Amino acid sequence: MTAKPASPRRRSRWISIPFKILIGFIILSLLMVTLYRFVPPPVTMTMLLDPNGITKDWMSLDEIDPDMARAAIAAEDGKFCTHHGFDVDAIAKAAIHNASGGRVRGGSTISQQTAKNVFLWQGGGFVRKGFEAWFTMLIEAIWGKRRIMEVYLNVAETGIGTYGVQAGAIRYFKHGAGRLTRGEAARIAAILPLPKRRAAVAPSGFTRRYGNTIAARIGAVQRDGLDGCLK
Repeated sequence: MTAKPASPRRRSRWISIPFKILIGFIILSLLMVTLYRFVPPPVTMTMLLDPNGITKDWMSLDEIDPDMARAAIAAEDGKFCTHHGFDVDAIAKAAIHNASGGRVRGGSTISQQTAKNVFLWQGGGFVRKGFEAWFTMLIEAIWGKRRIMEVYLNVAETGIGTYGVQAGAIRYFKHGAGRLTRGEAARIAAILPLPKRRAAVAPSGFTRRYGNTIAARIGAVQRDGLDGCLK
């Protein structure tokens, strides 16, 4: 007995379900990105999944010492003000380096990291990378560079259970991010890739050397106008 072929209406229904899900996701993501253009993200998935709790204190970019943003650019994304969300050269170099073995190197821009930190989960995988690319394009188009940097400096993990440079500055240096010295800003930037394993206070080894390198680069970022999009 042969199976009865699916009716045109049933086939149309199965085709329309994924399409409706896609349209719903696009609309929801646009609404969320537009909302966070004006409102601080209240919490992120990374924060919710953190067993160490959440310590954070939002601070506007105007209130954060400018050397903190320069330190982030020096450490994470020297082309932040000139790319449109993706640094193709950095991604290619990271892929070549990782293929050769050794310490894994990332090629993500500050825009990509912000998209991941605000809207997605930590960890790799092509699915998350695909969502990350989508949200990166949205925040570049809707937020602009100043807002991206502002959100990044407020949601990035800066220690165990600590999020944002304001909470990190208070934790490590006992004062707010508006009074960071160049060296302190460089130390916070140095721990951003591994905030649970690196210390901003009395750093040693690689973290100390890396922090010193970032501190030296901050002046170059300012001199060469690499932070021009933030003014």
